[in-house]
Amino acid sequence: MATPVVKNAASEGSGEAAVSGTPLRILRSEGLVLLAVALAAFFSALDEPFWLLPLLLFVPDLLMVGYAHSSRAGAALYNLAHSYPAPALLGTFAVASSSHLWEAVALVWFAHIGMDRALGYGLKYDDSFAHTHLGTIGS
Repeated sequence: MATPVVKNAASEGSGEAAVSGTPLRILRSEGLVLLAVALAAFFSALDEPFWLLPLLLFVPDLLMVGYAHSSRAGAALYNLAHSYPAPALLGTFAVASSSHLWEAVALVWFAHIGMDRALGYGLKYDDSFAHTHLGTIGS
């Protein structure tokens, strides 16, 4: 997956300021940290098979199907799958029920979110897929 070009939304005339400069680098590095920590926990703390990682890593992207209906529905579903509350709830349930499989799923989900943020794919606004909280994706 190629790293997207992130443009400043303010320079695109959208009227909304995008994160840029040092804050953008910090946000993207936080994504990299999340990816690294989630993968480290997956490989060190759980005894789940390695093949779960590639099998599950891109599952959250399936919720982009909402864009087939509308930009608003697509953004809502995408953001649901790409924000921290859902995998945190799943992880809490998994720990409470001692389910290592669901712990692994939650960790891979967090890894996916971290990977996306590190690459510059942010939470979506409802006007277009390319308009994110990290700026505008495009070339």
